[in-house]
Amino acid sequence: MCSIKRRAVLRSASLTAAASPPRVAIANARVFDGEQVLDQHCVLIEGGSIVGITGIAPSDATVVDAAGATLLPGLIDSHVHTSEEGLRDALLFGVTTELEMQGGFDAEGRKAIAGRDDLADVRSAGFGLTAPGGHPSELVPEDGPPGDGAEGPPEGDSGANPAASEVTTPEEAVRAVRTRIDGGSDFIKFMIEDGHVLGAPGLPMMSDATVRAGVLETRRLGKLAVAHTLTVAATEQALAAGMNGLAHLFIDRPHTREIVEAVVRSGAFVTPCLCLNASIMGRTGAELAADPRVGPRLGPEWLATLNGSLNRYPQGDFDAVLATAGALHAAGVDLLVGTDVSVAWPELGGMAHGASVHHEMQLLVKAGLTPIAALRAATSVPARRFGLTDRGRIVPGARADLVLVDGDPTTNISDSLSIKEVWRRGVRLAR
Repeated sequence: MCSIKRRAVLRSASLTAAASPPRVAIANARVFDGEQVLDQHCVLIEGGSIVGITGIAPSDATVVDAAGATLLPGLIDSHVHTSEEGLRDALLFGVTTELEMQGGFDAEGRKAIAGRDDLADVRSAGFGLTAPGGHPSELVPEDGPPGDGAEGPPEGDSGANPAASEVTTPEEAVRAVRTRIDGGSDFIKFMIEDGHVLGAPGLPMMSDATVRAGVLETRRLGKLAVAHTLTVAATEQALAAGMNGLAHLFIDRPHTREIVEAVVRSGAFVTPCLCLNASIMGRTGAELAADPRVGPRLGPEWLATLNGSLNRYPQGDFDAVLATAGALHAAGVDLLVGTDVSVAWPELGGMAHGASVHHEMQLLVKAGLTPIAALRAATSVPARRFGLTDRGRIVPGARADLVLVDGDPTTNISDSLSIKEVWRRGVRLAR
């Protein structure tokens, strides 16, 4: 009887072991954990999580030999307007999470995406708050982009009524914030835009009191308040209202000590969107499109878009914008990598999903950040500032969102584009 019982126990244990998810060891890699380069060179994945970081691969693991390569946390684009196509392209370039600053991914849409390992994950503000007829209405004709319109307008179409986001009083702002949060918005976006750097001067804007009421309600309900701010005046208004973050960097004037100190005092993070700023000033992403690590991975529509630009403010000084980003970083402000990429439409061009995250990191380095600081701005910093505690780091217990690249982007940021492998929740992306 004891022998029969023992055999049954052993058989049960064997079945349990067989049902366990396989353990994968990414071995011999240089490991950047989101903050620093580690001494250990082997990361263990089991199921969808990182379960350990060791010096050598254990004998029971399936080994991926990463000699000569660097393992990074999955990258985060902190400013997009996206779609399934955008999420698919993002993942190809190692961007495992996109933060949608205005668009159509409501709670149900995000839930469907969460279970798909062929797409990047997404968090969304839904539709931001703006004045009636205010930004971003000036960017899109009433009939949408030219062509077949398969992508829809760049701010997305969730089936919700965008008019619900148009507010004129503090009371309306409070109601709009509650509606957005009840609908599943992860954070709330506020449009502070007079239009003069976008070729549309005199755009309607929300009053200071309206913005402030919306921000107070957002923070009372435990969500982040983030502002669209492309001018110094808009930045000052956003800071006075108590924003948690600025989704843009001002481009109308060089920075001053006073404005840098005001951002520091506020504690707000800044997503400079340098790719977008360059596009507004007429610069294209042609150099990125010509990179053999980029062009072959994009369809013709996105290549055309990457070669386009907004060109709404050609008189702007891009070197001054880079200097502003560098000054904010030197002062201790958290900078986040974000691109403001939207749809395949050259008139909103200069950016492409996924690929432009790498361009943005290159521009941050040009602005004075070290390669490691630029990598932090695409991994651990946005994860911390947006409360994404399960990603942005290579630590035990985190999601196995990972990207393996040839070379060493911690010393040469361009190497981040030399992508070998991508994992989302431990699932290796078929390439």
